[in-house]
Amino acid sequence: MRSTLLTCLLAALPLLTAASPPAVPGSAAIDAEVARLMRATQAQGLAVAVIDAGRVVHVGAYGKRNAGGEPLLTDTVMYGASLTKAVFGCWVMQLVDQSELDLDRPLAAYLDKPLPDYPHDPKSGPWHHLADEPRWRKLTARMLLTHSSGFANFAFLEPDRRLRMHVDPGTRYAYSGEGLMLLQFVLERGLKLDVGAEVQRRVFDRFGMTRTSLMWRADFRPNLADGWKADGSVEPHDERGKVRVAGSMDTTIADMAKMAAGYVNSASLATLTAPILPITTATQFPTLQAELPPSQRRPDLAAGLGVIAFDGPQGAGFYKGGHNDSTGNTWVCVKAGKRCVVVLANDVRAEAAFPRLVEFILGETGVPWRWEYGEMTFVR
Repeated sequence: MRSTLLTCLLAALPLLTAASPPAVPGSAAIDAEVARLMRATQAQGLAVAVIDAGRVVHVGAYGKRNAGGEPLLTDTVMYGASLTKAVFGCWVMQLVDQSELDLDRPLAAYLDKPLPDYPHDPKSGPWHHLADEPRWRKLTARMLLTHSSGFANFAFLEPDRRLRMHVDPGTRYAYSGEGLMLLQFVLERGLKLDVGAEVQRRVFDRFGMTRTSLMWRADFRPNLADGWKADGSVEPHDERGKVRVAGSMDTTIADMAKMAAGYVNSASLATLTAPILPITTATQFPTLQAELPPSQRRPDLAAGLGVIAFDGPQGAGFYKGGHNDSTGNTWVCVKAGKRCVVVLANDVRAEAAFPRLVEFILGETGVPWRWEYGEMTFVR
């Protein structure tokens, strides 16, 4: 009896450890660490939000929003980049929960004619390129949200700028913004949904995100962040005039704090962040790179629905990154304790500080930084 009790207690130790993560530092300590890391990376602007126990406990903005030296504020509008994909996944799960969409039903079933037969429109997508590719009929919403469409990132990146399937749909992870754009097209044409308006209503309005949109708004202009590139040059904010779920979101750190808190408290969290499709490559980019031998793969790394799932010292977690030439964003959560860090940087050089900053706030999580950023030199 005593031996059995001891065995049970020992077996519970990993669970107790995972349930007792390090305490989140206070705001003054976070402010000081951010200042140090900005000096180390020469980043001009950075904003941070922290969620603990599903509640927002810190929101801060640091540095400049433009070359004129105007301060970056917690309500400054910044480019969300590919964090848009995670927000889109959250909305799609609402459609699933309300039986408006089936994640595993072929998308062909939602269209009134074959995908390649839709008139070519550069604003809609290069679907006519698939006229001689019957495998498009296998595509499902789950495949597109897990980046297993078989497409390259975007058709315009192909040598001949034509969309093609490189592998069978659903067989492997290969990052594809084009796949997300196809799902948007199907929801707009097949379900007759106004994606921008629906995401606004069902996500942004629901969470009180008053300065967030999938399309440019004129009222953003008075308090808007430009960006800094790796060479230190300034890039003006792009006023995106079209909803693109692959990456058109403008937002603020205050709004993304609300988004992260709402997300971790969502009834759909387990489905959104479940490890669905194993990731088999050494890094995320270039997309469609050769797969690693099974013995070299990270077994805990997998695609969720618009996010990446992983396991680490604190248990299961998920994250999503966002990037362009002058933007670096990350959103990292540990499920135990509903703890998250969101970082929006209007200076791409700040990305080199992300591993240290997230570790400082959450402790060691197991985020696959090398898979995300490749050979980047991180600061400590």
